[in-house]
Amino acid sequence: GVGKTTLIQKVTQALKSSGIPIDGFYTEEVREGGRRTGFDVVTLSGKRGPLSRVSSDSSASRREYRVGQYVVDLVSFEQLVLPMLRNVNHGSDAEKKICVIDEIGKMELFSQAFIQAVRQTLTGSGTVVLGTIPIPKGKPLDLVEEIRSRKDVKVFNVS
Repeated sequence: GVGKTTLIQKVTQALKSSGIPIDGFYTEEVREGGRRTGFDVVTLSGKRGPLSRVSSDSSASRREYRVGQYVVDLVSFEQLVLPMLRNVNHGSDAEKKICVIDEIGKMELFSQAFIQAVRQTLTGSGTVVLGTIPIPKGKPLDLVEEIRSRKDVKVFNVS
């Protein structure tokens, strides 16, 4: 809630209007009647789908992925994000691209395919990644710490 996504959106608009090739996604709060009920994934090409929603019951089924009160819709997330990441990863190296990944956090990391795609994107020579990661709190998230400690990553703290 400090403004990471807002910053990403403004940077994305500036890059797009400069004619720089950019693709990716950001996460957006979904609110109903003034309270947050979940998050959506929004791709830069304009597709949108649920990332998570507040769970109506406390008895979680075994296959549910949960973060606090939210149930993560892994199928929806993967259907939106994975094709876009594959597309970025399979572009020609001649075309320098910027890939927006907002965010690499607890909800997104339930997807093993997403973790692999992010690693692939980070090692791809033709792609610059503009992403958001959470500040360390609680149990470290492996991929987040891996990214934070990379030599080719510059971390800016947003407050």
